[in-house]
Amino acid sequence: MQYDFNSIEKKWQEYWAKNQTFKASNDSEKEKFYVLDMFPYPSGAGLHVGHPLGYIASDIYARYKRHKGFNVLHPMGYDSFGLPAEQYAIQTGQHPADTTRVNIEGGVDKEGKKIEGYRNQLDRMGFSFDWSREVRTSNPDYYKWTQWVFIQLFNSWYNTDTDKAEDISDLISAFEKNGNTDINAVCDEDTPSFSAEDWKAFSEKEKQELLLKYRLTYLAESEVNWCPALGTVLANDEIVNGVSERGGHPVVRKKMTQWSMRITAYAQRLLDGLQKVDWPQPLKDSQTNWIGRSVGASVDFNLKDFENTISVFTTRPDTIFGVSFMTLAPEHDLVVKITTPEQKEAVDAYIEATAKRSERERMADVKTISGVFTGAYAEHPFTKEPIPVWIGDYVLAGYGTGAVMAVPCGDQRDYDFAKHFNIDIPNIFEGVDISEEAFADKENTVIANSDFLNGLPYKEATKKVIAELEKLGQGEGKVNYRLRDAVFSRQRYWGEPFPVYYDADGLPYMIEEEYLPITLPEVDKYLPTETGEPPLGNATEWAWDTVSKKVVANSKIDNETVFALDLNTMPGWAGSSQYFNIYMNVDPKNSQEIFSQDAINYWQDVDLYIGGSEHATGHLLYSRFWQKFMFDKGLVPKDEFAKKLINQGMITGTSAFVYRLPITLGFDKENLDETYNIKNEVLNTQIFVSYTLVSSLVKDADVAADLQTSLEDIFTGKYGKGFANVSLRVDDIQKIHADVSLVNASDELDIEGFKKWRPEFAEAIFVDDTGRLIIGKGNGYIVAREVEKMSKSKYNVVNPDAICEEFGADSLRLYEMFLGPLEQSKPWNTAGITGVHSFLKKLWRLYHGGVDGAFMVNDEEPSKDSWKTLHKTIKKVEEDIENFSFNTSVSTFMIAVNELSSQKCASRQILEPLIILVSPYTPHIAEELWEKLGHTESISEAPFPKFEEKYLVESSKEYPISFNGKMRFKLELPLDMSKEDIESAVLAHEKTQQQLQGRTPKKVIVVPGKIVNIVG
Repeated sequence: MQYDFNSIEKKWQEYWAKNQTFKASNDSEKEKFYVLDMFPYPSGAGLHVGHPLGYIASDIYARYKRHKGFNVLHPMGYDSFGLPAEQYAIQTGQHPADTTRVNIEGGVDKEGKKIEGYRNQLDRMGFSFDWSREVRTSNPDYYKWTQWVFIQLFNSWYNTDTDKAEDISDLISAFEKNGNTDINAVCDEDTPSFSAEDWKAFSEKEKQELLLKYRLTYLAESEVNWCPALGTVLANDEIVNGVSERGGHPVVRKKMTQWSMRITAYAQRLLDGLQKVDWPQPLKDSQTNWIGRSVGASVDFNLKDFENTISVFTTRPDTIFGVSFMTLAPEHDLVVKITTPEQKEAVDAYIEATAKRSERERMADVKTISGVFTGAYAEHPFTKEPIPVWIGDYVLAGYGTGAVMAVPCGDQRDYDFAKHFNIDIPNIFEGVDISEEAFADKENTVIANSDFLNGLPYKEATKKVIAELEKLGQGEGKVNYRLRDAVFSRQRYWGEPFPVYYDADGLPYMIEEEYLPITLPEVDKYLPTETGEPPLGNATEWAWDTVSKKVVANSKIDNETVFALDLNTMPGWAGSSQYFNIYMNVDPKNSQEIFSQDAINYWQDVDLYIGGSEHATGHLLYSRFWQKFMFDKGLVPKDEFAKKLINQGMITGTSAFVYRLPITLGFDKENLDETYNIKNEVLNTQIFVSYTLVSSLVKDADVAADLQTSLEDIFTGKYGKGFANVSLRVDDIQKIHADVSLVNASDELDIEGFKKWRPEFAEAIFVDDTGRLIIGKGNGYIVAREVEKMSKSKYNVVNPDAICEEFGADSLRLYEMFLGPLEQSKPWNTAGITGVHSFLKKLWRLYHGGVDGAFMVNDEEPSKDSWKTLHKTIKKVEEDIENFSFNTSVSTFMIAVNELSSQKCASRQILEPLIILVSPYTPHIAEELWEKLGHTESISEAPFPKFEEKYLVESSKEYPISFNGKMRFKLELPLDMSKEDIESAVLAHEKTQQQLQGRTPKKVIVVPGKIVNIVG
C-alpha cells in the first residue's frame, strides 16, 4: 500500500475540524498549558516557507503537552489592522475590510487575483489551533475592547507612593481636599503647584487641561516621524535608513498634537519585570537598553538676557566646571526664542535639514559633526561665566531634556564638536593629558580646576555638587530613563478609531463604555484630505451626539450636544497588546467584559510564547506595559503576560540580483525626426549588465568604451541622425532584486520573463558578462546570488502550498525542524526536503510489511534490540522537545526507523508507542497509522510513552574469543558471569574445541566485560 500523503492529510484535517479536536476547555481538572504564537498580519501575498517555522515548533510543543496530559490552549488569530492594507486600498480602490477578509479566508479580489487565504494555508499544514477562539484585531467586536482599554488609561494616573495606576477620580478627590502639593505622581514636567482653593476656582477647561498632565494617556504636542507620502506618523522601528520601511518614502521630524501613552511611568517596573521571565538574554538586553536607566542629576542653567532656563540631565555632575558650551536639539522649544537675529538664517536652515533625518539616523551617525551657534548664552551655576548655546543634531529632543551641558574634556563627542568649531576645552582632570582625546574613565577621575570639588574622586564630587546645586535651587539628584512616552496616534484610516470627541475648546472627552465600539466610518478616499487632515476627515458622518449617544452627520455639530470625533486612529501595536488575554475567553466575541475573570484566573498567563526578535522594543515592550496597567486595575492576575519566550530564527532565501547601469542619451535637435518629440533633452535608459561584468566596467575604461560603442550603434539605428551620444554612468550602477522564479540553476535570467514581470523593464537592454549585447530571446545574463532574509519584498520566497502539494505537510513540518536549531537562521533548499520525505515513506513501510505492502503489525514479544531502540528514542525525543532541540529529534527518528527496519520489527508493543513519539512532528501520518492500529480516537490525547531505563541496561556482552591473539569467533555471555564461569563456558564451546583439536591450552586470559584470549 502506497503512502498517499495528499489524501491522508486532507482526511485528517477534515476530521480535526469536524470534531474540534483541539478545542480547549476552561473547565478541566488537567493542568493548564498555554502555547502562543505571535499572530500574523494577513497580506494578500500569503505565507512563504519562512513564516511557519515558529508555528511548527509551537505546534510540536502543544501536541507534546497534550500527550503529557495537559489541558492545552493553542489559539490563532490575525493582526489585521495596518498600513499595508490601507496602501493597497489606495492603489486599487478596494475597502481594506474586503481585502483583509479575502486575505484571511481566501477568494478572488476585485483585481481578479486569486488569494489562497491564510486560514487555508495554515490548515493545510496541520496545526493544532483552537480556531473557536480566533480573533481579528480589525473586527469591531475585538477593537471594542482596545477602545475600552484606552478609556481606562485615560481615566487613570500613576501614584508613585503606591507605585501603581489608580483611578483619576481619586486624584480629583485629593485635589479638592489638598490641591497637588502632597501628590507624588508621574506627570508632565511643567505641571504647576496649586492648592485646594485654586482647584475649586479653576474653570472646567483649566481642570481638564491640568488632568491631562496626569492621565496615563494624554494629548500633547510632540516630535514625531512624519511620512508625507504615506500621510501618517511612523514609529522608530518603521523607519530604515531615514526612509519608511514600507515604500522607502522620506520621513521628516515634525511637531504634532498626538495621543501619547505614559509608558515612562512603568519604566522601572518594566526593567524589574525582566528578572521574572524566562526570555532570551539578547531580547532582555534590547529592552534594558531601550529603557535606558541612568543615575545622575538635573541641572538648571539660567539664560542671560532671558527669563528662561535650560534644564539638562547629566550622569556626570562632577564635571560641571568643565562645561564650555551647551547644545540644544534643533527641535528644542527654546531655540526659536533665544536665537539672535544675526544667527536666525543659519539656525533655520539647520533645523530644516535636520527635520529630514530620523532619530535613529542621527544616533547612528557618529562621524558627521554639525551644528550652529544660536547667538545666546547661558550662565554657569557656580562661576556665573557665560556659556555659548549651540544647536546640534547629535542631541535628540526625545531623550532627556533635549539639551546637554557639553564637557569636551570628558566626552568624546563634545570634544570633537569643540575641536571642529574651535570652542574652549578646559581640563578639569588631575594629571590627565587631553590634547588628543577626551578622558572618560570616571573610576580613575580626580577632579581639578573645579573650586570646591578639587581633589575629589567622581563619587564624592558627584554627591557634593548635587548638594550645592540643591542649595542654589538649580538642581537635584535624579534617575533618568531613555524611554520616551509612546506616541499613540496615526493619521491613517485602517486602524482603531479613538472613542473620543472634542468640545469647543478642543478638550477631549471619552465616549461612555456602554456605547462601544465606535466603528470606522465609510469614506470615499483613504488619503488625507486636501486640507491635510487624516483620512477620517473625509467621513461625512463622524460626529458624536451626546443626547442620542450615537454617531451622526458632521453637519449637526453645534459644540453643545453634538461634537467632532477624533480623526486619528490607533497604531498597529494597540490590537496586539492584549490579544493573548482575550484568547482565554471561551468566546472571544464576549460583549459583556473584556475577558471572563474565571477564564483569566484559570489560564493566568502564557506558558510558552514564540515569535520574532524584531518585536523586542515594539510589541513586547508595549504589551508588557498594558499588562502591568491591567494588573494594577485588578483585571489580570499576573503583571507579566508570558513566562517563557523563544525567538525563532529566520529561514533565509537565496535572492537574485540584476545590475542596472543608467545611461544618458544625447540628441541633436536639428537632425532629430520630429515624430520622437525630443527637443534636445537628456533621456535616461535602463541597461542591465551581468554581475560578473560590473567590476570590469567600473575599473577598465576599455571595457566601458566597447560597451558605449555597442550601445551607440543601437541608438543610432533607433533615432537616426538625431542621435548624438551615449554617456555611461558607471558610478550609479544599482543592484536590484529579481524574482528568483525567473532564474535557472545556472543563475541565468529569463530575460523575456523579466521584461514581462515589471512594465518599466519592458524596453530594457541586457549585456552578458563578456560585454556583448543580448539580442532577442537570447540568454547569458548572469545574476548575482545572495543568501538573505526570505521576504516577499526580496522576491526570494518559496510557497508552502507547492511544497505541501508535492511532498506533503508532514514533510514540510519535519524538514523545517531538520534544518537546524530553532533559534538560528538557516537557509532554505527545496532539494533537501526529499530526504525527510523518503524517511516518511520508510516509516510507512515499517507498518506495511505484509504481502504487497499490506498493513502488518503483530502481537509478538519484541526482541531486546527493538525494546532498546524504542526506549533510547523515547529518552532522546523527550529531552529534545523539552529543550526545544527539534532538529536532533528528526535525526533520532531516522535512526530508530532504520534500526527497527533492520530488526524486521512488526510488534505492536514497539510500533504503537513509536508513532505517538512521531505524532507531534508529523501528525497526519501518525493519525492514519494510529487508526490502522485499531484506535477509534485521535492520537492527539494518547499518553506519551514512558521511558524505562531497564531496556538500556546491557545484560550480556558479546566477547571476542581469540587464540594466540587472533580473534576467531564471538560468543555472547551474561555480564554478571564470574571469571571462572566465563573460562568454563568458552572452553566448553564447540568452536573452541574445533580450534584446539584436542590440545590443552597453556593459559586462558579472561578480562570480564572485554576479551577472552586462549594461549597455546
